[in-house]
Amino acid sequence: MDKLLFRDATLSDLEKIVEIYNSTIPSRMVTADTENISVESRLQWFEDHNPKTRPLWMVEDQDKEIVGWVSFSSFYGRPAYNGTVEVSIYIDENFRGRGMGKAILQYCIDNAEKYGIKTLLGFIFSHNKPSLKLFRYFGFEDWGTLPNVAVLDGEEKSLTIVGKRIAV
Repeated sequence: MDKLLFRDATLSDLEKIVEIYNSTIPSRMVTADTENISVESRLQWFEDHNPKTRPLWMVEDQDKEIVGWVSFSSFYGRPAYNGTVEVSIYIDENFRGRGMGKAILQYCIDNAEKYGIKTLLGFIFSHNKPSLKLFRYFGFEDWGTLPNVAVLDGEEKSLTIVGKRIAV
């Protein structure tokens, strides 16, 4: 696989971010959203990210084609948790299954300390075996399960919380 390039997202990327996000909704594996979201509905989320402490990166291949995005989002919104973030990785459907998730998560682990991050979390549906496998490959441990907290198409689904300490 060619080297991936990471750059800070700009407001002009938000449409692509939403397009990639919406492409995951039908699978019922990645997000608890059940219908497409709008660009407007993600403006505050976008503004909650910043290049100094809560990056939102666009991921590009060597041809500058966007293959996905990844973000660090604040956990629980209280100052004592500033060293902990939720990692969200979304890959364009045309690039899934090519090992890019591994490269993206490795980048997150390698760069977390630059942003004052000591703990990475993933909130993953328990039935999303590929994502759980990806995070566990990098040493993320199961830190909790929220049983049957989501309902997708009439079926209750559980959420697994995985975590990894980056710095001590």
